[in-house]
Amino acid sequence: MITTIITFIIVFGILVFVHEFGHYYFAKRAGILVREFAIGMGPKLFAYRKNGTTYTWRILPLGGYVSMAGLEDDTEELKKGMPVSLITDENSVVQKINTSKKITLVEGIPLELTDWDLTDGLWIEGYENGTEDEIKRFKVDHDALIIGKDGIELQIAPRDVRFQSASLVDRMLTNFAGPLNNFLLAIVAFGLVAFLQGGVPVTTNTIAQVQTDSVAQKAGLKANDTIIAINGDKTPTWDDVAQHIRTADGKELVLTVKRADKKQNIKVTPVQKNVNGQKVAQIGIIAKGKMDRSIKAKLTYGFTQTWYVIKQLGNALASMLHGFSLNDLGGPVAMFSLTSQAKENGLISVVTLTALLSVNLGIINLLPIPALDGGKLLLNIIEAIRRKPLDPEKEIIITMIGFGFLMILMLLVTWNDIQRYFFR
Repeated sequence: MITTIITFIIVFGILVFVHEFGHYYFAKRAGILVREFAIGMGPKLFAYRKNGTTYTWRILPLGGYVSMAGLEDDTEELKKGMPVSLITDENSVVQKINTSKKITLVEGIPLELTDWDLTDGLWIEGYENGTEDEIKRFKVDHDALIIGKDGIELQIAPRDVRFQSASLVDRMLTNFAGPLNNFLLAIVAFGLVAFLQGGVPVTTNTIAQVQTDSVAQKAGLKANDTIIAINGDKTPTWDDVAQHIRTADGKELVLTVKRADKKQNIKVTPVQKNVNGQKVAQIGIIAKGKMDRSIKAKLTYGFTQTWYVIKQLGNALASMLHGFSLNDLGGPVAMFSLTSQAKENGLISVVTLTALLSVNLGIINLLPIPALDGGKLLLNIIEAIRRKPLDPEKEIIITMIGFGFLMILMLLVTWNDIQRYFFR
């Protein structure tokens, strides 16, 4: 169990870090202030500041986030009438604003807040030392810090470094960068799998097994038969064979089969069978596989396999439009169960699972739901059509509504997973 937990934390941590690093890198590149880069959720375990960003590691290894200036209330720690302390430089310009009771600034100036503007005017004012005779205003440095209630230092967010101040193209690239990184991780992981297992498994147009009482057996097909053509069309790969069977639509097929260096034609009519709730045309044969050990196959496997998984997920999402069930989704509990199974099968299975989950994370984040990257991209597209930016406050409200919906959905999915994996 301990090994499974450690494996789960590593896999989940890699997925989150890679995703969030995409947003982080493109935001920095666009001049957007990344106030915090957090791995995990909940109370902080560790915090470190560099180049304007506070990096935190939080206690729950489930998720993470990049906090960009302008996408949330950057001064939510400040309230009128609250006591704060200020650290100023030799010119009386504020460098730090302390709102935390956990931290005491020995040389701090006590101030009872009355008002502030940390976006455009860059000032803060209030009653100094508890006296209400005069409101004193202090100029605030462009890169000043706010010490939050939890003791974490975050840089303030002036107008020029806010997300909304970046160009539309830069904002779209920043929103898309997370899913993009997930796809790149999948490509690397699948490529690593190809090298770890010494090659790429390839299904051939040769039959490995004929199922008992199947259409194929009744027609006379046998193991080691090679299907070289169907209805006169050459079928050099198993995909070609499968495509003809899938699209037969109940019609008879003429299979040209090579058996012991002799060719013969065998007629079969595919039958419809129910597989995972979907009707699939089959004749009852299983392909023979081989291992392609060429360098080319190993180098291209990451790309081809990632694209294959993307297409499969796309088809699965499309099928949900005809009927949705919570069983179609999986949360942290399902991921933990899959990680446990993969761990039992060794490193290759764990790396494969990482690649599959990374593609899943990338695709899900591109759905046009507020709070997800796809929802943000949709808002960017609407802005491009309107030719003017959305009201930041309305954008925050839309994002919060989407976030609330996702939290409810996550709770439902998690409870459903608990029932599926522990009570059924």
